Amino acid sequence: MNDLSPDSFLAPLLTPEGRALLDEVRGVEPARELAVATRLRRTHPAELVSAAIAQARLRQRAVAKFGAEDAARMFFTPNGVEQSTRTSVATYRAECFQALGVRSVADLCCGIGGDAIAFARAGIRVLAVDRDPLTAAAARANADALGLADLIEVREADVTEVDTAGYDAVFVDPARRSSKRGRIFDPEAYSPPLSWAVSAALKAPLGALKIAPGIPHEAIPPEAEAEWISDGGDVKEAVLWFRASGTPGARRAVLLPSESAIYAAPDTMLPDPPVRPVGRYLYEPDGAVIRAHLVAEVADDLEGGLIDPTIAYITADEHHVTPYATAYEITDVLPFNVKKLKALLRERGIGILTVKKRGSAVEPEELRRKALPKPHGTASTTVFLTRVAGAPTMLLGRPA
Repeated sequence: MNDLSPDSFLAPLLTPEGRALLDEVRGVEPARELAVATRLRRTHPAELVSAAIAQARLRQRAVAKFGAEDAARMFFTPNGVEQSTRTSVATYRAECFQALGVRSVADLCCGIGGDAIAFARAGIRVLAVDRDPLTAAAARANADALGLADLIEVREADVTEVDTAGYDAVFVDPARRSSKRGRIFDPEAYSPPLSWAVSAALKAPLGALKIAPGIPHEAIPPEAEAEWISDGGDVKEAVLWFRASGTPGARRAVLLPSESAIYAAPDTMLPDPPVRPVGRYLYEPDGAVIRAHLVAEVADDLEGGLIDPTIAYITADEHHVTPYATAYEITDVLPFNVKKLKALLRERGIGILTVKKRGSAVEPEELRRKALPKPHGTASTTVFLTRVAGAPTMLLGRPA
């Protein structure tokens, strides 16, 4: 289906016939799509059947972000599934807005409404704006489907032309992908550019901008607090906060679902940790901690140091429980050598090998294939391919 206008892709699904058809194709497995489509085209227009099956497929993909209950009722576009904020992150952010006293927010570049839904569920009135007709139509349909239409006003417009005066907060989620160039790394190539988003945020009592987590720290505006968010160990996004009571230049890492947070103001940020020999324990910091440049703060808490000045692995002699890093007990420190590793795995009856790398050009699957062509037993181990004081090294260990 090539026509992605609201009238062809979405509007037919909002009719009673379309909704009934969506219920009928819910949960259809890919292998059965052709047979189901052939059967349904005997009693329904072919275009409607194609739209329903395409939407059912998008809903199945959306479960990972929105949960089965919401995904089964919502309406998605192909880009919307990929680029929307997952519910866990959007809910955390909405709770932050609510805690700061926000009662109304202008959600600019709202997409299919993932953040708008979370804001509304937190009791916040939302103006949701997107210039793409299909995306705006999906956001409007989602507000209605989830019973939030009274709190969410969806407007199809260019966000740069929207007056946000009178709203307690502005939230901007600029497009960071294009159909021609793919992922966009230059913040000024966002749509709208980061500089415009910053100016929009600064005009409001509270502003928050969603940006790519890999943004260079030197590109972060000096007025902003920067926050990196991970969910289940995976870094999902970064947010720039602009508020009168904030601390410009501060950095924060937030780990969901626990909402554990580590924070440092500019005048309290620690220098790089010392480099020291590998101790009994190795700590792998959460990706949000690394992105936020807060590894030193975690290392200080663990009474540890780095194994190499360029590698974000922390080592210590004692085991400490921390939400900000995963601990491993190290059993072997070896120069990189595939043959030695293979012999060691055979000797110890290793049948399950987990390979992690940082600062190594070796691909984990390639090493696993060469070092453990077939299991030698039921024991398991983890090997870290990394550098220790500049030298290629293998660290073997197990979760502590």
